[in-house]
Amino acid sequence: MSSFAPLLVTRGLIGAASGGIAAASLGLLGSSYEGESRSLALGYATSTLTITGILFPLLGGWVGASNWQFAFYLYALGLPLAGLASIVLREDKKTVQATEKNYKLSQILAQPQTLWLLLTLLLVSVAMYAVVIYAPLYLKATIGAGAVLNGVVLASRAIGAAVISAFGSKWLAQKLGLPKAIALGCTLMAVTLISIPLLRQLSPIMFAAILFGVGFGLVLPNVYSALANLATPNLRSSVLAAGTGAGFLGQFLSPIILRPMLNYGGLEGVFYGAAVVAIFAGVLMLLSQDG
Repeated sequence: MSSFAPLLVTRGLIGAASGGIAAASLGLLGSSYEGESRSLALGYATSTLTITGILFPLLGGWVGASNWQFAFYLYALGLPLAGLASIVLREDKKTVQATEKNYKLSQILAQPQTLWLLLTLLLVSVAMYAVVIYAPLYLKATIGAGAVLNGVVLASRAIGAAVISAFGSKWLAQKLGLPKAIALGCTLMAVTLISIPLLRQLSPIMFAAILFGVGFGLVLPNVYSALANLATPNLRSSVLAAGTGAGFLGQFLSPIILRPMLNYGGLEGVFYGAAVVAIFAGVLMLLSQDG
């Protein structure tokens, strides 16, 4: 127990740092672009975050295969990146009073539409990390998938999310509108979650993984784009940071919310429960449109 506490604190600090970097990056992009350019930039950013969020643990597992301590050395890559960021990036000074900024920020965050979007991010993150956490366990138990095969399946989800985030999410949002595009992404996630316990062959498993990534990649940039549209220019970074915080909270709550499904329905029950969460997120978006 004495060694567990420092590890928990260290993990919490890493999470706080990575969450802060993601929030600041999205906020900077959201404040630097307008209109369609902003939507495209957020699509590229969220696709990058999705890829790294899935592939970095795989890289850590590969590096740590010989010695588990080596996996932690990967975080040293942040030092040269921090130096590069301090040189390349410059803060855009805002002439806004702190009290006025906080007051307006609270107004934006209290809007029903903002709350819908933040809750959607939270729920979608719950469903997403149910796959990241439990799908490798399920595939190992059912088809004997090893680390390499599980890594390929996870990478397929990242590829699907990256492609749709960068190239398709904006187009679908223009055709359907943001709420319907987000609801469509949630539906794709739910369908593929339901299909996981039914699949036993590699080809359909890979197809489902890519389709799940497409759904997640359709939701994420459109939710952030909707949040950016609700914020005033001087508060856009703060509102997008709140969205990132909601996403990380969903990641944290995912195993807690889905634990009862695991206890009573096994791994299959986890995927069905995560599908319900994804459907609920989609319904929220449609209700917000009607409201």
